[in-house]
Amino acid sequence: MRYVHAVGRRSRIIGYGTSLLLVVLGTVVAAVRTDVVGLASAVALVSIGLVAATSLVFYEVGLSEDRERARESAARRRATDAAQGPPGDAAQLPPPRRLVRPGRIRGSR
Repeated sequence: MRYVHAVGRRSRIIGYGTSLLLVVLGTVVAAVRTDVVGLASAVALVSIGLVAATSLVFYEVGLSEDRERARESAARRRATDAAQGPPGDAAQLPPPRRLVRPGRIRGSR
């Protein structure tokens, strides 16, 4: 599975900028139009902007957790590789197991 490891600067500016623009637009609509439709539109715009900004923050946190998990996994993998030694080292391999078969249990003569 491939993870996106970072959000580009341009994408971040566009995402947060759009969220901020929706909030500002909603407050302007609320100031200009005082009828029911205007207030409903203002509430919708501000709500969508705030939810989008919150979602982007949670997305950034999730990406940072994924990066941290990948770092820990790589460090763990390096530690186990270093502990095992070089791949051609025969001393590190366990001895082959011998299969032991039981004798006849019933009716032995």
